[in-house]
Amino acid sequence: VQLVESGGGLVQPGGSLRLSCTASGSIFSIKSMAWYRQAPGKQRDMAAWISSGGPTYYVDSVKGRFTISRDNAKNTVYLQMNSLKPEDTGIYYCNMIGDKVFWGQGTQVTVSS
Repeated sequence: VQLVESGGGLVQPGGSLRLSCTASGSIFSIKSMAWYRQAPGKQRDMAAWISSGGPTYYVDSVKGRFTISRDNAKNTVYLQMNSLKPEDTGIYYCNMIGDKVFWGQGTQVTVSS
């Protein structure tokens, strides 16, 4: 099983991006999906999380700007990012927890004028 991410890129401050992550194979009983991010020189931290039942969690710095959603039929998780700031710059990784823990390869998001 591989997690394939897409949607990263360069955007100006205040702009938007939508990240997608799809599992290429079958993951048994996905319990949760999440997006983590790693800024240059910093550790990887969770940005947003969604459970199988729908409840979500956001780190304070992205609340009101990011929205996580999932399509269970497609084994896909999305991250809509609005009002992007330079401090949102980093590598974004998707994460899925089922019978095992799965990680994507990461996609670069750069917010700069």
